[in-house]
Amino acid sequence: MIAADPLLQADREVDARGLNCPLPILRTKKTLNEMTSGQTVRVRTTEPQSVRDFQNFARQSGNELVGHGEDGSAFWFVLRRR
Repeated sequence: MIAADPLLQADREVDARGLNCPLPILRTKKTLNEMTSGQTVRVRTTEPQSVRDFQNFARQSGNELVGHGEDGSAFWFVLRRR
């Protein structure tokens, strides 16, 4: 389910604003690898391609994209560790 609530709770946060592809995904992957199953991470990025990138990343990695949206000039994503 894709939610549009920027206030979704998350266990960890990755601030990837200002970073270009593939750095937001790589930082998210590193953070997810440090987490336990069921924990969530919120990612903030300004990368224009990030919506497609995070949808593909979630599908390929098996992690759940819990929600995503826009907050001003940035995008946010919440993923749940598989």
